[in-house]
Amino acid sequence: MPDLFSPFALKDVTLRNRIVMSPMTMHHAVDGCVGDFHVMLLGSRAAGGFGLVFPEQIAITPDGRTSVLCAGIWDDRHVEGLSRICRLVKEMGGVPAIQLGHTGRKGSETRSSQGRIQLPPDHPEGWQVRGPSPIPYGGRYTHPVQGLSTAEIQELHRAYAQAARRAAEAGFEWLEMHFAHGYLGASFFSPLANQREDAYGGSLQNRVRFHLEALDAVRAVWPERLPLTMRLGTDDFHEAGVQFDDAVWAIGRMKAHGLDLADISLGLNTDDMRDRPFDAVGFMVDKAARVRREVCLPVGVSWNLGVPATADRVIREELADLIFLGRPALTNPNWPVWAARELGHADPFSLVPADWWPWLKTPRSQAAADTVGLPPLPR
Repeated sequence: MPDLFSPFALKDVTLRNRIVMSPMTMHHAVDGCVGDFHVMLLGSRAAGGFGLVFPEQIAITPDGRTSVLCAGIWDDRHVEGLSRICRLVKEMGGVPAIQLGHTGRKGSETRSSQGRIQLPPDHPEGWQVRGPSPIPYGGRYTHPVQGLSTAEIQELHRAYAQAARRAAEAGFEWLEMHFAHGYLGASFFSPLANQREDAYGGSLQNRVRFHLEALDAVRAVWPERLPLTMRLGTDDFHEAGVQFDDAVWAIGRMKAHGLDLADISLGLNTDDMRDRPFDAVGFMVDKAARVRREVCLPVGVSWNLGVPATADRVIREELADLIFLGRPALTNPNWPVWAARELGHADPFSLVPADWWPWLKTPRSQAAADTVGLPPLPR
């Protein structure tokens, strides 16, 4: 029976455990380029024991960023900084992963510390946001949306492919496409955002076309031996939006187009959610388990799984294959080591680099660690 610290193999990649540092927007890039901040953030999480380590969502085009301070991969000059991350993560024992995405209607924002206000196109740090249809998201996203032409959609698929080529060149060994959380891919799947009358809108088959063509474009250039995965918006929690039954069917189609693992998450395609489950522990786990069972595809899951016993139970009961942690990973770079100690792992310090072992694997070190009070962690 697997547990949270069991290795996980997919294609030619083996993770040392089931714990993933989830992509989190950081607003520290310059002209799309990552720098020392990102190397510090991601290297420390790999050293802290995370099996799979993601930077933030990496934009495939300049207008696919959240803010002008977000990272990108639309130009070859971005490869060098991303390569630094890959080298360090691998040196620290983790597997470097990249999440490619486009924010669609939810781009052109100020940074989080400035209130995440959507900027108009004529602002020096803003741009014209685009989506499947000219429908504003709502809430704090108030500016008009430009509907994409068929030619622009095809150009975006080429951008995904070029981004995947650069990701492989940089040294990433796992690629995820971000089609959740109200971003561009998610909005194509949702009737709340997609009211097109062409081949990309209307029926469920048409609304998943953007996903399948993007998968095909990436699969054509991304090495077959490396995992190709997708974070999916599987439920809008709105009667007029994405229904989970439709998502299960769509994931089956994606599997036939080369999808290796589904990262199950929310649609978030509207500010008017009828049900807001965000306080419930592991509220997406049952949905992930259903995809795993019915589609026969490995799954990852996130949302309020930062309590070690809960995360471990999800793996032990084979409800999911990977646990994605966002806020807990930001709070504690050594979350896997802490979790291993909480769960009574026989050798929790085996998760850190071997050169640290003489300092940590001694009775004095264990006794000292036992006296350190740990603050409550986010779920």
